[in-house]
Amino acid sequence: MDFALTPEQEDFRRMVRDWVEKECPKDVALELERQEFQYPHELFKKMADAGFHGIGVAEEYGGAGGTEVDQVILIRELARSLAGQAWIWGINAFAGSKSVGYYGTPEQKERFLPEIAAGTKKFAIAVTEPAGGTDLLGVLKTSARRVEGGWVINGQKIWSTQAHVADYLLLLARSDKNVAKKTQGTTLFLVPTNSKGLETRQIPKLGMKNVGSCEVFLDDVFVPDDLVLGEPGQAWYMLLKTLNNERIIMASLALGILDGVIEEALRYLHEREAFGKPLGQFQVLQHYIADMIIAQKSAELIVHNAAWKQSQGMDCGLEANIAKVVASEGAVTAADRGIQIFGGMGYSLETQMQRYWRDARLYRIGPIANEMARNSIAEMVGLPRSF
Repeated sequence: MDFALTPEQEDFRRMVRDWVEKECPKDVALELERQEFQYPHELFKKMADAGFHGIGVAEEYGGAGGTEVDQVILIRELARSLAGQAWIWGINAFAGSKSVGYYGTPEQKERFLPEIAAGTKKFAIAVTEPAGGTDLLGVLKTSARRVEGGWVINGQKIWSTQAHVADYLLLLARSDKNVAKKTQGTTLFLVPTNSKGLETRQIPKLGMKNVGSCEVFLDDVFVPDDLVLGEPGQAWYMLLKTLNNERIIMASLALGILDGVIEEALRYLHEREAFGKPLGQFQVLQHYIADMIIAQKSAELIVHNAAWKQSQGMDCGLEANIAKVVASEGAVTAADRGIQIFGGMGYSLETQMQRYWRDARLYRIGPIANEMARNSIAEMVGLPRSF
């Protein structure tokens, strides 16, 4: 069994790394992160100019082609420096190009995919609601009512990344209350953010400060029929594939954070001395590094396996959930140990390590909490549903 990247994939990885070092090295990423509530439009455009938004979009729609494995390579290299800011690529990929690519009509693909690939349109996902977090269906109150020519949507969403700058929201709403199961009667909409009755508010948060996580308020928002994604009433069954892609991309981002943490920790251990010898000679700190490498290599194999399965059209729900848990927990633990290696300076906002920790911490709790991911994993291997 060969787990190596192909020569073409290795060339792509090196190209992305060179781009990152030139356009957004760690010091630039740290400065961007300090700009709370200021979305990094210039960085998004640089990604567009480099062709990154076209990765995973078919060439017939103006994209660069590539599979979910290529997505993993890209966002891992971006996150090594950018950490959570790499999510401005990720959210556009799964909420935009993959969702439309998986379920869009031919007309929707022709309409949206070239713009996504060119980086001229931004997408956000609006699924989570204030009362429920991961319990998407249990507390789904946002409703969609049929009217002539379309639908009228009312409700509220939360943790909608980049909704304040997006052109469209991939939004989940209940379109039919008279159903036997809560998984039925839900519909996905591509909601224009300039719609009358739609407002957003940014949420102050611990990390990823300038990416923008938002509340979304919808008051009689009209959405035409041609902006329904897929079949009305079947959203949940479609959304699962999109969410699996989200978890794979999220796990890849966490893996990139792990890469960055290891780099910073090794650099500091080589440079710093204490008690008359290099820090790297202290056995406990060597064990910290060994554990980081173990987490990195474990996550790498699991993430690539999940991405490969999805690229082959295979069911990857189990692997996507495992990848998200292993990579996010590995990144948080590694960054926490990295702060410990740095000692007092690890607590300083001038270092990269604290930025990695704050950004990685988000991916343990969302968009699906790791505890819920573990419930799903247990259920997938035959145990009774625990909630």
